Amino acid sequence: MGKYFGTDGFRGEANVTLKGQHAFKVGRFLGWYYGSELAGFPVPGHKTKVVIGKDTRRSSYMFEYALAAGLTASGADAYIMHVTTTPSVSYITRLDDFDCGVMISASHNCFNDNGIKLVNRWGEKMDDETIALIEQYIDGDLTGFGVEGDDLPLATGRDIGQIIDHAAGRNRYVGYLISLATRSFKQLKVGLDCANGSSWMIAKSVFDALGAKTYVINNSPDGTNINDGAGSTHIESLQRFVRTNQLDVGFAFDGDADRCLAVDENGEIVNGDHILYIFGKSLSAKGQLTNNTIVATVMSNLGLFHALDEAGIKYEKTTVGDRFVYECMLKNGHCVGGEQSGHIILSKYATTGDGILTAIKLTECMLEAKKPLSELAAPVKIYPQLLENVRVTDKDAIMG
Repeated sequence: MGKYFGTDGFRGEANVTLKGQHAFKVGRFLGWYYGSELAGFPVPGHKTKVVIGKDTRRSSYMFEYALAAGLTASGADAYIMHVTTTPSVSYITRLDDFDCGVMISASHNCFNDNGIKLVNRWGEKMDDETIALIEQYIDGDLTGFGVEGDDLPLATGRDIGQIIDHAAGRNRYVGYLISLATRSFKQLKVGLDCANGSSWMIAKSVFDALGAKTYVINNSPDGTNINDGAGSTHIESLQRFVRTNQLDVGFAFDGDADRCLAVDENGEIVNGDHILYIFGKSLSAKGQLTNNTIVATVMSNLGLFHALDEAGIKYEKTTVGDRFVYECMLKNGHCVGGEQSGHIILSKYATTGDGILTAIKLTECMLEAKKPLSELAAPVKIYPQLLENVRVTDKDAIMG
């Protein structure tokens, strides 16, 4: 991890540790970099274009505007997807041939935090080398950049970039999700907890289109209520909702909808470990689990590994972080990986965790097996486990 960027981007309290000038500088660098020799593949006359999405936090608009200002000042075009999910930005970045994509979000954190997540042209998390250059520029160090003066050159005249509406990209992502379902959800009553975040306009439209009778909570964002007693980090709201309305299944997303936890028909939690097992078992039975292996992390519960052993399914463990899960999947050709927290990666369909995609495919597993979610998850017996998050001022020092 770097000085500003961790495994999941540049994250901090808005206007305290993460400020508008940081976003502006990230934009300035990206707008210049993709047309430079430093990027390694400059094309004469290339017009850099970057797509931006954001979540529902009040500060997300401020950071979006600052980022777009930096991009256009360096001569790049900024395409605005508006409020959307992190996985949609990854999908559209690679689909529409953007140089990179940016998501303004602090994921499951409270509203006063925010973050800048970067993906490369293939929709994968940005490489460490590029991140290091961004941090170097933020600190005012242009060593090795090959530019004159004390800052990157500013575009002038017709070379100044444009800000372009790209809400159509979000709509195409919705269509993509719908196209991935292989059967109708008509017989199901499905609950969705959108965490007052990025999924609030998307999740219901997808499940409605697939025929489910959809019930939604926490889908009225006001800029300050994202993740507030809602979503995957406060799943008790969805548990009560599923029990009260006698739903078949419920899904809780986090603020940017790159993770998903489920609630079964009895109102019991089905976490990422359960979901990994269910996907692994389903795909293995059909001969579609590549290498007959799933990828989990060292934080996964022992019960998952015992259940996989019983099912004859192999597994690999990585350090914590969906970035490391994806790297292991890519390196070894695995198709299913994820974390207990609900970051689930299905590499056949996506390059990052996608909460709504996870919900779709988990619903399909129920329909294919003709079994309730509680029965599919039952083989994973969760052992006592204590996981604690501790806020620190210097992550690098703590990690040695």
